[in-house]
Amino acid sequence: MSVNKIAGLAGASLLGLALAACSQESDMTSDTPVSNLIVRAQGLEAPVADQRPVEIEQLGFTRVDEYQWIKDENWQQVMREPETLDADIRALLDAENAYLEDVMAPTEALQERLFQEIRGRIKEDDSSVPERDGDYAYFTRYREGGQYPIYSRRPVDPETGEPVGDEEILVDGDVEAADFDYLDFSIMEHSPDHQYVAFGVDVRGSEYYEIRIREIATGAIVATLTDESSGDFTWANDSQTLYWVWRDDNGRSKRVYRQSRDGGASELIYEEPDDGFFISVGLSDANNYVVINAGGHTSNEIRLLDANDPAAEPVLISAREDGVEYYLTEARDRFYFRTNADGAVDFKIVSAPLDAPGRENWEDFVPHRPGTLVNALIGFADWQVRMERQNALPRIVVMNYASGESYDIAFDEEAYSLGIASGYEFETDMLRFSYESPSTPEETYDFNMSTRDRVLLKRQEVPSGHNPEDYVVRRIMAEGHDGVQIPVTILHHRDTPVDGSAPLLLYGYGSYGITIPASFRVTPLPLVDRGMVYAVAHIRGGMANGYQWYLDGKLELKPNTFRDFVSAGEALAAEGYTSRGNIVAYGGSAGGLLVGAAINMAPDLFAGAIAAVPFVDVLNTMSDAELPLTPPEWPEWGNPLESTEDYQTIESYSPYDQIQAMDYPHVLATGGLTDPRVTYWEPTKFVERLRTMRTDDGLTLLKMNMGAGHGGASGRFDSLRETALNWAFALMVVGLADEEVEAIAAE
Repeated sequence: MSVNKIAGLAGASLLGLALAACSQESDMTSDTPVSNLIVRAQGLEAPVADQRPVEIEQLGFTRVDEYQWIKDENWQQVMREPETLDADIRALLDAENAYLEDVMAPTEALQERLFQEIRGRIKEDDSSVPERDGDYAYFTRYREGGQYPIYSRRPVDPETGEPVGDEEILVDGDVEAADFDYLDFSIMEHSPDHQYVAFGVDVRGSEYYEIRIREIATGAIVATLTDESSGDFTWANDSQTLYWVWRDDNGRSKRVYRQSRDGGASELIYEEPDDGFFISVGLSDANNYVVINAGGHTSNEIRLLDANDPAAEPVLISAREDGVEYYLTEARDRFYFRTNADGAVDFKIVSAPLDAPGRENWEDFVPHRPGTLVNALIGFADWQVRMERQNALPRIVVMNYASGESYDIAFDEEAYSLGIASGYEFETDMLRFSYESPSTPEETYDFNMSTRDRVLLKRQEVPSGHNPEDYVVRRIMAEGHDGVQIPVTILHHRDTPVDGSAPLLLYGYGSYGITIPASFRVTPLPLVDRGMVYAVAHIRGGMANGYQWYLDGKLELKPNTFRDFVSAGEALAAEGYTSRGNIVAYGGSAGGLLVGAAINMAPDLFAGAIAAVPFVDVLNTMSDAELPLTPPEWPEWGNPLESTEDYQTIESYSPYDQIQAMDYPHVLATGGLTDPRVTYWEPTKFVERLRTMRTDDGLTLLKMNMGAGHGGASGRFDSLRETALNWAFALMVVGLADEEVEAIAAE
């Protein structure tokens, strides 16, 4: 079963799980109240890591890394077998976790309250809208109290398409997870004949997945194809053959194999020679082709195989060309490509015959319109649907192939998020889309593209209650250091004064072109209900204002990302949403880099920072070609192994390298021992150096998850406890926790 989750414009990702918040020293000038909890914590003894200086010479530059030893010499083995971690490193991580527990101990009851408030906003027995594929409707649900999803189906009435029969459970996530501390599914995909289901399982957080094949009628696992998959795979149309992606020892997706669902020998179909390119595999819109995409940050190329021929060989559409991307959509008689070829910075749409799809045969279909980003394209038999972004807001455009007529689906709020799903059905007039805003829970619609009628299928339930009228959503523009206008989305309670007295949580990401949507999230609401303002800065490095917005925040222009974040914080203070020194910075992964760089640039702007799985040791990581993501990341950050300009640019903002002897906000960093994306030693080294270098008595904390990877805890409620810890820290550093902690203790 292919779980076709409605995809928002941000991509997603990673972001919903990664949290970061930053706090300020008690001696900095701000309106933040003095916290007794902070004073108590400052009296506790923090761990002190050994310094074992290593001199690194590179391109004529010399730097010293006193904490390089924290990177295990056998780090690749640690990713797969965490128990092999060096004893000294494990002792340090254990000491950091124990110190964090001591510091946060007085907030345990507050953390529990925050956890229950967030959990109370989640419908525990929630279910997705069923999605029809032939004689069945497939869906995902949770049981009350369950941590993991259940993948199911029901027979449908052939006339109405409505589910009519009993539920048939295909994969029960709670059962699969029973013997493991961690479990993550990659994708679920049922066979075209509806007799089997394939699913990927990772039980370590290392992102190496087993691919298991289950016979639906018996529930038996008939084969385990591999335990070295990236988690990406697809069925061919014979329901016998699968294509799956292999991941090497460095975590790079390098090969596509073809294999029978019964197991047996696998056949190599494609191997990627360039370490800077990653492989993915899937089906075209009408399921006629298996699509192999080899892509880097600035270019890609696509190969097709006939999905009806289990012996098919891959055929290249157009060879990779630096700076050129193209993505395929299938119609009845033509291919359509979303591409930035020919200087189409914000992408255009071209078409080509099915039997001659090469670039020499591309014809413009929707021309390039600077300032209007085409960031998604879905094909149906008679319709084409594209997602566009203009003026930092998304829109859905529907076009009929026969008439050539196109129209937008209109929405009214000041800031909102949209998502579209292709579904299983190609011959249909129905489009499924979602709508939400920071104050409006997600709504899922079926939209008839012929009649333009929309039917509400589901509105996200908030069991503990939610009234959108209690909240205010605003979009302001912050002026950047170079005069650029930076969109900022704001959510606050209607009763929160806009007079500079409120503390504020400022979130940002700003890398890889990922756009953070103005979506509804239950997790920030406990902070907002306590009087904090929640703001999202749509900074350069994302694509809120088009592809050029991304280009203006990468490589030599990367510092724009961090300056934009600081400018957003300053504008929020100037407009009365908060005050300087009363802001908690918040970001994860590359957003953790953002947080680290921002507190180095403007430490007095912030009260605190939580940097979740933060990419903070940028220079060392980009100089280590053996790490999984380093070669593919050079087009994003630069290559400091070959370019002195790239070396100097990266060094100028790399948070680990820019730690200074000065006062800093309070900092909480988090990490995962088996994280292959941002390795555990990055946040650890950052914390150790920051604690040693800072000139104040502010808190420098590390939470290392010893049994998880980049996404943190895998269970949906376990991950909420991590959020509750982050929020307790945020409330503590802005002085909002003391009174509530005392009140809870008095109950």
